Amino acid sequence: MSMSHNLFIAGDSTAALKGAAEKPMTGWGEYLQDYFQSSIHVDNRAINGRSTKSFLAEGRLTAIEQDFRIGDYLFIQFGHNDGKVENPNRYAAPKQEYRQNLKRFIDSARERGGYPVLLTSVSRRRFLEDSSLDPLAVGEYPAAMREVAAETRTPLLDIFTASQQLYQSFGADKSKRLFMHLPEKAHPNYPAGITDDTHFSDEGARQIAKLVVLALQHSAELSALKQHLKGEII
Repeated sequence: MSMSHNLFIAGDSTAALKGAAEKPMTGWGEYLQDYFQSSIHVDNRAINGRSTKSFLAEGRLTAIEQDFRIGDYLFIQFGHNDGKVENPNRYAAPKQEYRQNLKRFIDSARERGGYPVLLTSVSRRRFLEDSSLDPLAVGEYPAAMREVAAETRTPLLDIFTASQQLYQSFGADKSKRLFMHLPEKAHPNYPAGITDDTHFSDEGARQIAKLVVLALQHSAELSALKQHLKGEII
C-alpha cells in the first residue's frame, strides 16, 4: 500500500484556479490532477498577481507549511509578477531577491522532508518580427531560476522553453487559441472582448499542464513522483 502525498503548487495567475467570473480563462494547475492517480493530491495554492515576494509577504508559504507532510512535493513557478518594477510590493530583482526567495521555498520543502521542484515561468506569447519567440518574454527570470536549480541541485522543469516550442508549433496566428483572445460579445464575462497574451484559454491551460507532465516524465530526478502518473503521455 503506497502512501498518498500532496503536490502543492506555489505560483501566479498562469497556474491559479479561476473563478466563474474569470472563465474561460484557466490556469494550468487546474488540469494537473487529471494526470495523477489518487495517490497524489494536487493542492493548487497559486494565486493571481503574486510574485515570490508578495506570496511570501502574505504568509502563503507559511500556510502551505502548516499542511505540508514528509514526502510531499512543492512545485514553484513565479516570474511574471516579480518583474513588475513599478510595484514595490511585488518586484523582486532577478539576480538578487528573486533568487533568495526561491531558495526560501526550496529550503521550506526540504526542511519538512519534502521535495521542491522548480518550474521556469510559462512564456508569454510574444512573437518577434522573424516569427521566433522573444527569449526575454519573461525577462531574466527563467535564466535566474535555472541557475538557482543548478546551485541548489533542485529538479527543474523548463516550462519556459517547452511553452515557447508549443507556441511556435501552433504559429503566430493559431497560438492565439491558447490564450485569452476573444472578440467583443463573444463571452458574457468579457463583453468588450479581450486580447491577452499571458493568460490561458481552457485549451491553453490543458496544453501547458500536459507540458508539465511531459517534462516530469523526462526528469531522472523525479522518478518517485513519476510512479504516481496514470500512464505515459506521448
